[in-house]
Amino acid sequence: MTDDDQGGRVFFSSTGRSLEGEDEIVVLSVGVDIGSSTSHLVFSRIVLERLDSRYVVTERETFYASDILLTPYSAENAIDAGALSAFIAKEYADAKVDPDEIDTGALILTGVAVQRTNARAIGDLFAKQAGKLVAVSAGDSLETVMAAYGSGAAARSIRDQCVVMNVDVGGGTSKIAVCADGKVIDLTALDVGARLVCLEPDGKITRVEEAGRRYGRELGIDLQVGDMLTLDQGRALAGLMADKLFEAMRGGSPQAQGKSLLRTDPLTERQPVAQIQFSGGVSEFIYANEAKKFGDLGPLLAAEIRTRVEAFCPRLEPSIEGIRATVVGASQYTIQLSGSTIYVAPLDAVPLRNVPVIAPDLALDQEIIEPAAVARATSAMLKRLDLNGGEQPVAVFVPWQGSATFQRLDAFCRGLVDGLAPVLANGHPLVLAGDGDVGGLLGIHLHEEMKLKNSVVSIDGLELKEFDYIDIGTMLESSGAVPVVIKSLIFPGSIAPRE
Repeated sequence: MTDDDQGGRVFFSSTGRSLEGEDEIVVLSVGVDIGSSTSHLVFSRIVLERLDSRYVVTERETFYASDILLTPYSAENAIDAGALSAFIAKEYADAKVDPDEIDTGALILTGVAVQRTNARAIGDLFAKQAGKLVAVSAGDSLETVMAAYGSGAAARSIRDQCVVMNVDVGGGTSKIAVCADGKVIDLTALDVGARLVCLEPDGKITRVEEAGRRYGRELGIDLQVGDMLTLDQGRALAGLMADKLFEAMRGGSPQAQGKSLLRTDPLTERQPVAQIQFSGGVSEFIYANEAKKFGDLGPLLAAEIRTRVEAFCPRLEPSIEGIRATVVGASQYTIQLSGSTIYVAPLDAVPLRNVPVIAPDLALDQEIIEPAAVARATSAMLKRLDLNGGEQPVAVFVPWQGSATFQRLDAFCRGLVDGLAPVLANGHPLVLAGDGDVGGLLGIHLHEEMKLKNSVVSIDGLELKEFDYIDIGTMLESSGAVPVVIKSLIFPGSIAPRE
């Protein structure tokens, strides 16, 4: 995708067509999920139609889903980039899609794959399409949220008006999300997974993760590559993992060998869970959608989980997606034009590309804005989406309400600067994107009153949400506005009604 420098128009690279003057656009999208256990691709065709000044998705068709590849390893702690590249090339060919035809998409590294020594090299496989793809290294929290949306748990909590728990059981980790009113209200993740121990068909151990060794030691089993694992030992390992999983689902802090198995904070939400569903690779065995063995503990772990579900929550529901829940099936490109009441300083602070949007819960409907509350909400959202390291800029969505008095602007801006401390400390610009007309006032206050040294990009007149990524173009001389391309990660939005 390229910008036309004579007017800020946005073109889709595969056809050279402009968004201007077209009421309907069809884009090709690819989602690539490289996980610690499996890797796969999904190709989608998305139809967007003009709605006022923006385009909205009216049709989404997944026209090709790749085979599920067991993520190849060239060494104990390195993914085989060559084998993975060959797999991806084959799937593009089988889908009859040329990489240059892709308009948009997302590449996510999930699970233990993020920690592999050559994770960056894996991302570089897609360097040619870097301008088209949203690249996400999904940490535990973000992966948990993605799975909750991708599996349909969030949508189910709206449809059935109840608390729904999604448990995504993968190869290296398990992610637990509590959903209510269409949102993830609590989450945790822990070291429970089918491929913490990998086996030959005869039971010979081929790879053991450190967490797997700790489970083994807890049972008095010394798990070593080359040794044999008996069926009874496999069941014992799976049973212990299932016990730890359900302990975490109940809000506990499970341990193995005196060391915590949790990868995030434990659950704190105490509302009763009305429905439970599972996603991830192991869910295929839980729902009896898969019978083939893949040289791991998947079938045994699924069986142990099934025996414990009834006591935890008798309402087990199917998920929309199982093993593919976390894959970002497609991204949509839409374009909006910001309002003219904006603030960009210095002017070379834009363009910005692939900036993730956070939507903290800001109590802006109150007459008195509490800076500490703004800071807490912003900081919590950074942590939840694994952005609290400050490695990249983020855009804060500001649904401003009420008057724009000095006191309210000042309280909000001070809280925002505190909440974004890790981002600003790394020299990134402070980016605000609102739906009202106070973008200019907020930007001026940050620079003129607070003397913030970071660049400020404060734009308004936009409709954004969590999971959006935005590109902000250079200012248009004719209007003083900036073009904004919104890349929305698309998840299943509804559950089919019951018969």
